[in-house]
Amino acid sequence: MVYLVLEDGTIFEGKRFGSEKECLGEIVFCTAMVGYVEAITDPSYKGQILTFTYPLIGNYGVSEEWFESDGVKCEGVVIKELNFTSHHKGKKELDDLLKEYDVPGIYGVDTRELTKRIRVYGAMKAGIGEDKEELLEKVKKHKDISELNLVEEVSIKEPKVIGKGKRRVVLLDCGVKRGIVNNLLDDNIELIIVPYNTSYKEILDYDPNGLFISNGPGDPRVLKEIIENIKKLINELPIYGICLGHQLLSLALGAKIKKLKFGHHGINQPVKDFETGRVYITSQNHNYAVYEIPDCLEVTQINLNDKSIEGIKHKELPIKGVQYHPEARPGPHDTLSYFEEFKKIVREY
Repeated sequence: MVYLVLEDGTIFEGKRFGSEKECLGEIVFCTAMVGYVEAITDPSYKGQILTFTYPLIGNYGVSEEWFESDGVKCEGVVIKELNFTSHHKGKKELDDLLKEYDVPGIYGVDTRELTKRIRVYGAMKAGIGEDKEELLEKVKKHKDISELNLVEEVSIKEPKVIGKGKRRVVLLDCGVKRGIVNNLLDDNIELIIVPYNTSYKEILDYDPNGLFISNGPGDPRVLKEIIENIKKLINELPIYGICLGHQLLSLALGAKIKKLKFGHHGINQPVKDFETGRVYITSQNHNYAVYEIPDCLEVTQINLNDKSIEGIKHKELPIKGVQYHPEARPGPHDTLSYFEEFKKIVREY
């Protein structure tokens, strides 16, 4: 028997799969019915224990072509029913993948009850282990995710150049997904992926035609060094951001950030675009949101579920950010045009 223990003392019993080690993190839930491989390999889930609300997980196995990074990034996985491969692309089982990357999982959990608790009381610290009393003490002492710099754990360590082209884009890697990299590449672009703590001078030394700030885990307010670097680049070149990158860009321009009660984690979030009047269904993974924007910015999109800000743009400069994941891995492709818009600006810059 293994236990999932929440910070408020709630205990769920289940069976172990994956690694046999203990884990601690922030418990969140994801509503996607597909894409469990993409989710658990998404660096934005670093520091979190991921609960899937869809009850049948593992039924099409695991293939590395679905990875969004070089391995599993969440701290633990919670599911209702562990299924086994019945798909021609499935090369291994979910259980084997978690064992390979030393990440624990628990199945047989009432994920409906767990999700309701998170919705009512919010995301909270949690742990997976075998000694529930000892684990509860460890959970209570564990640092809150807002105190941790998780980006340094998932960012690239050395610059990396991909592709060749007449235009050069610097991608600031705060935990970038492979889907974002693939959507930025084309015959016209040389993409330089740099560590999150690369200075503004080093970025400008590449003589780029644009800067793209990626998604990533944790509270953006912890990343003061990145925010200061972005401030010094505001008037220098086009800047676009996704998810954490959108939040960092907004903070650099004078906006404020708040933590959502349980965040947006799934592939069915409705977003309204004020410029076109269209409603897009988007893929999202974040616990923080932008609010109280300065006069230099305008809101371009909102979430129709909770009215949180989903998109901003500068009124005069080629600067724009979106909260969702337009690369949609997993998810719908409604907002892929965000990448084409950025590449058009880079070509014209």
